[in-house]
Amino acid sequence: MSDNAAGTAKTPADFWFDPSCPWAWLTSRWMLEVEKVRPVEVRWHVMSLGVLNEDKLDQLPEEYREKNRPGGAVWAPVRVCVAAEQQHGPEALARLYTALGTRFHNQGLPRTKETIKAALEEAGLPAELADAGDTDAYDKELRASHKAGIDLVGQEVGTPVIAVPGSDGAQIAFFGPVVTPAPKGEEAAKLWDGTLMVASIPGFYEIKRTRTQGPVFG
Repeated sequence: MSDNAAGTAKTPADFWFDPSCPWAWLTSRWMLEVEKVRPVEVRWHVMSLGVLNEDKLDQLPEEYREKNRPGGAVWAPVRVCVAAEQQHGPEALARLYTALGTRFHNQGLPRTKETIKAALEEAGLPAELADAGDTDAYDKELRASHKAGIDLVGQEVGTPVIAVPGSDGAQIAFFGPVVTPAPKGEEAAKLWDGTLMVASIPGFYEIKRTRTQGPVFG
Protein backbone atom coordinates (compact mmCIF):
# COMPACT_ATOMS: atom_id res chain seq x y z
CA MET A 1 0.00 0.00 0.00
CA SER A 2 1.34 3.44 -0.89
CA ASP A 3 2.41 5.74 1.90
CA ASN A 4 1.01 8.61 -0.14
CA ALA A 5 -2.41 8.32 1.44
CA ALA A 6 -5.10 10.96 1.27
CA GLY A 7 -4.67 13.60 3.91
CA THR A 8 -0.97 12.94 4.46
CA ALA A 9 1.12 16.11 4.41
CA LYS A 10 3.58 15.96 1.54
CA THR A 11 7.28 16.63 1.96
CA PRO A 12 8.59 19.17 -0.55
CA ALA A 13 11.59 17.87 -2.50
CA ASP A 14 13.39 20.64 -4.37
CA PHE A 15 15.10 19.25 -7.47
CA TRP A 16 17.71 21.19 -9.48
CA PHE A 17 18.42 19.89 -12.98
CA ASP A 18 20.13 20.71 -16.23
CA PRO A 19 17.97 19.27 -19.06
CA SER A 20 21.06 18.22 -21.02
CA CYS A 21 22.27 15.73 -18.39
CA PRO A 22 21.14 12.12 -18.95
CA TRP A 23 21.87 11.13 -15.35
CA ALA A 24 19.79 13.98 -13.95
CA TRP A 25 17.01 12.89 -16.32
CA LEU A 26 17.02 9.36 -14.90
CA THR A 27 16.99 10.70 -11.35
CA SER A 28 14.07 12.97 -12.22
CA ARG A 29 12.03 10.05 -13.57
CA TRP A 30 12.79 8.19 -10.34
CA MET A 31 11.47 11.16 -8.38
CA LEU A 32 8.19 10.96 -10.28
CA GLU A 33 7.94 7.37 -9.08
CA VAL A 34 8.76 8.47 -5.54
CA GLU A 35 5.79 10.85 -5.66
CA LYS A 36 3.55 7.81 -6.23
CA VAL A 37 4.82 5.75 -3.30
CA ARG A 38 5.82 8.32 -0.70
CA PRO A 39 4.17 11.57 0.48
CA VAL A 40 6.57 13.71 -1.55
CA GLU A 41 5.98 16.65 -3.86
CA VAL A 42 8.77 17.56 -6.27
CA ARG A 43 9.48 21.23 -6.93
CA TRP A 44 11.56 21.73 -10.07
CA HIS A 45 14.40 24.23 -10.42
CA VAL A 46 17.06 24.91 -13.02
CA MET A 47 20.80 24.61 -12.59
CA SER A 48 23.41 24.84 -15.32
CA LEU A 49 26.36 22.68 -16.28
CA GLY A 50 27.63 25.65 -18.27
CA VAL A 51 27.67 27.83 -15.16
CA LEU A 52 29.09 25.02 -13.03
CA ASN A 53 31.98 24.44 -15.41
CA GLU A 54 32.71 27.95 -16.68
CA ASP A 55 35.75 28.43 -14.43
CA LYS A 56 37.26 25.02 -15.16
CA LEU A 57 36.80 24.56 -18.89
CA ASP A 58 40.49 23.81 -19.37
CA GLN A 59 40.15 20.84 -17.02
CA LEU A 60 37.38 19.19 -19.05
CA PRO A 61 37.85 16.66 -21.87
CA GLU A 62 37.59 18.41 -25.25
CA GLU A 63 34.16 16.93 -25.98
CA TYR A 64 32.68 18.44 -22.82
CA ARG A 65 34.72 21.63 -23.13
CA GLU A 66 33.03 22.60 -26.38
CA LYS A 67 29.54 21.84 -25.06
CA ASN A 68 30.10 23.93 -21.94
CA ARG A 69 31.70 26.98 -23.56
CA PRO A 70 29.51 30.12 -23.66
CA GLY A 71 27.06 29.48 -26.48
CA GLY A 72 27.80 25.73 -26.44
CA ALA A 73 25.17 23.01 -26.63
CA VAL A 74 24.33 22.95 -22.91
CA TRP A 75 23.36 26.62 -22.76
CA ALA A 76 20.28 26.98 -24.99
CA PRO A 77 18.03 24.33 -23.37
CA VAL A 78 18.60 25.59 -19.84
CA ARG A 79 18.06 29.20 -20.87
CA VAL A 80 14.76 28.26 -22.48
CA CYS A 81 13.75 26.42 -19.32
CA VAL A 82 14.38 29.52 -17.22
CA ALA A 83 12.45 31.69 -19.67
CA ALA A 84 9.51 29.28 -19.52
CA GLU A 85 9.51 29.32 -15.72
CA GLN A 86 9.79 33.11 -15.54
CA GLN A 87 6.99 33.69 -18.03
CA HIS A 88 4.65 30.78 -17.30
CA GLY A 89 5.47 29.45 -13.84
CA PRO A 90 6.85 26.27 -12.24
CA GLU A 91 4.22 23.93 -13.70
CA ALA A 92 5.28 24.99 -17.18
CA LEU A 93 8.89 24.26 -16.27
CA ALA A 94 7.95 20.74 -15.19
CA ARG A 95 6.08 20.08 -18.45
CA LEU A 96 8.90 21.45 -20.55
CA TYR A 97 11.54 19.40 -18.75
CA THR A 98 9.60 16.22 -19.48
CA ALA A 99 9.16 17.18 -23.13
CA LEU A 100 12.82 18.12 -23.57
CA GLY A 101 14.20 15.16 -21.65
CA THR A 102 12.11 12.68 -23.60
CA ARG A 103 13.46 14.06 -26.85
CA PHE A 104 17.08 14.51 -25.78
CA HIS A 105 17.52 11.26 -23.90
CA ASN A 106 14.84 8.67 -24.73
CA GLN A 107 14.63 9.61 -28.41
CA GLY A 108 18.22 10.75 -28.89
CA LEU A 109 17.26 13.87 -30.84
CA PRO A 110 19.83 16.65 -31.32
CA ARG A 111 19.86 19.67 -28.99
CA THR A 112 18.73 21.97 -31.79
CA LYS A 113 16.29 24.84 -31.86
CA GLU A 114 13.86 22.67 -33.83
CA THR A 115 13.88 20.01 -31.09
CA ILE A 116 13.36 22.68 -28.44
CA LYS A 117 10.44 24.16 -30.37
CA ALA A 118 8.81 20.73 -30.62
CA ALA A 119 9.19 20.29 -26.87
CA LEU A 120 7.67 23.71 -26.24
CA GLU A 121 4.69 22.80 -28.42
CA GLU A 122 4.14 19.56 -26.51
CA ALA A 123 4.35 21.47 -23.22
CA GLY A 124 1.71 23.94 -24.41
CA LEU A 125 4.17 26.83 -24.50
CA PRO A 126 4.89 29.47 -27.18
CA ALA A 127 7.47 28.47 -29.76
CA GLU A 128 9.00 31.96 -29.44
CA LEU A 129 10.48 30.90 -26.10
CA ALA A 130 13.10 28.99 -28.08
CA ASP A 131 14.67 32.34 -28.96
CA ALA A 132 15.70 32.72 -25.30
CA GLY A 133 18.32 30.03 -25.94
CA ASP A 134 20.22 32.41 -28.23
CA THR A 135 20.61 35.24 -25.72
CA ASP A 136 21.72 35.94 -22.16
CA ALA A 137 18.42 37.70 -21.36
CA TYR A 138 17.59 35.26 -18.56
CA ASP A 139 21.11 34.50 -17.37
CA LYS A 140 20.67 36.54 -14.18
CA GLU A 141 17.71 34.36 -13.19
CA LEU A 142 19.53 31.23 -14.36
CA ARG A 143 22.55 31.99 -12.21
CA ALA A 144 20.38 32.80 -9.19
CA SER A 145 18.53 29.48 -9.49
CA HIS A 146 21.78 27.60 -9.99
CA LYS A 147 23.35 29.29 -6.97
CA ALA A 148 20.39 28.46 -4.74
CA GLY A 149 20.92 24.75 -5.39
CA ILE A 150 24.68 24.57 -5.53
CA ASP A 151 25.10 26.60 -2.34
CA LEU A 152 23.39 23.76 -0.48
CA VAL A 153 25.92 21.13 -1.56
CA GLY A 154 29.12 22.83 -2.71
CA GLN A 155 30.95 23.17 -6.03
CA GLU A 156 32.37 19.62 -6.23
CA VAL A 157 29.14 18.10 -7.54
CA GLY A 158 27.03 18.08 -10.67
CA THR A 159 23.35 17.80 -11.52
CA PRO A 160 20.91 16.90 -10.04
CA VAL A 161 20.77 18.42 -6.57
CA ILE A 162 17.91 17.45 -4.25
CA ALA A 163 16.96 19.18 -1.01
CA VAL A 164 14.33 18.26 1.58
CA PRO A 165 13.54 19.74 5.00
CA GLY A 166 15.14 17.90 7.91
CA SER A 167 13.54 17.17 11.27
CA ASP A 168 15.12 20.34 12.70
CA GLY A 169 13.87 22.47 9.82
CA ALA A 170 17.26 22.78 8.16
CA GLN A 171 17.64 21.61 4.56
CA ILE A 172 19.10 18.17 3.86
CA ALA A 173 20.68 18.45 0.43
CA PHE A 174 22.70 16.09 -1.73
CA PHE A 175 23.88 15.44 -5.27
CA GLY A 176 22.29 12.48 -7.04
CA PRO A 177 21.57 9.68 -6.60
CA VAL A 178 23.11 8.48 -9.87
CA VAL A 179 21.19 5.39 -10.89
CA THR A 180 20.19 3.49 -14.03
CA PRO A 181 17.59 2.56 -15.01
CA ALA A 182 15.21 4.75 -12.98
CA PRO A 183 13.75 2.53 -10.22
CA LYS A 184 9.99 2.06 -10.11
CA GLY A 185 7.44 1.09 -7.47
CA GLU A 186 8.82 -0.22 -4.21
CA GLU A 187 12.37 -0.10 -5.56
CA ALA A 188 11.90 3.64 -5.98
CA ALA A 189 10.61 3.87 -2.41
CA LYS A 190 13.55 1.87 -1.01
CA LEU A 191 16.09 4.09 -2.76
CA TRP A 192 14.35 7.22 -1.47
CA ASP A 193 14.21 5.96 2.10
CA GLY A 194 17.84 4.89 2.05
CA THR A 195 19.06 8.10 0.44
CA LEU A 196 17.32 10.22 3.06
CA MET A 197 18.68 7.98 5.81
CA VAL A 198 22.33 8.44 4.89
CA ALA A 199 21.95 12.09 3.83
CA SER A 200 20.47 13.01 7.20
CA ILE A 201 23.58 11.88 9.11
CA PRO A 202 25.78 14.88 10.04
CA GLY A 203 29.22 14.51 8.54
CA PHE A 204 28.17 11.95 5.93
CA TYR A 205 29.51 12.89 2.51
CA GLU A 206 29.86 10.14 -0.05
CA ILE A 207 29.15 6.61 -1.22
CA LYS A 208 30.46 5.79 -4.67
CA ARG A 209 31.41 2.94 -6.98
CA THR A 210 32.60 2.76 -10.58
CA ARG A 211 29.85 2.99 -13.17
CA THR A 212 29.75 -0.17 -15.25
CA GLN A 213 26.64 0.73 -17.25
CA GLY A 214 25.57 3.78 -19.23
CA PRO A 215 22.17 5.46 -18.94
CA VAL A 216 19.21 3.15 -19.64
CA PHE A 217 16.14 5.19 -20.58
CA GLY A 218 13.58 2.61 -21.60
